[in-house]
Amino acid sequence: QVQLVESGGGLVQPGGSLRLSCVASGSIFSIYTMGWYRQAPGKQRELVATVTGGMSDYANSVKNRFTISRDNAKNTVALQMNSLKPEDTAVYYCNLMQFGHQYWGQGTQVTVSS
Repeated sequence: QVQLVESGGGLVQPGGSLRLSCVASGSIFSIYTMGWYRQAPGKQRELVATVTGGMSDYANSVKNRFTISRDNAKNTVALQMNSLKPEDTAVYYCNLMQFGHQYWGQGTQVTVSS
């Protein structure tokens, strides 16, 4: 079993920055994918960014604004979000995929508003 705990959400003005963090615990092995997804009210959950080994992937809407990073030794993944826009407002979920199983955190709210 794997547990994921996010932190770092909050309220920020347009153009501002936030950093989300996620710590994984439990049965973690070395080869797995971690990432961030988000879900806005009335919309489906969507991929924001993932990292597998040294490879990262981003949704087009966040490229050049968001950066995902991972610390394998600490089983953590972070999402640095810059130049935030109101359309980035959503609940952000940490995700871990391992041996065909997906695990989710409880989510953290990010609100971008003036």
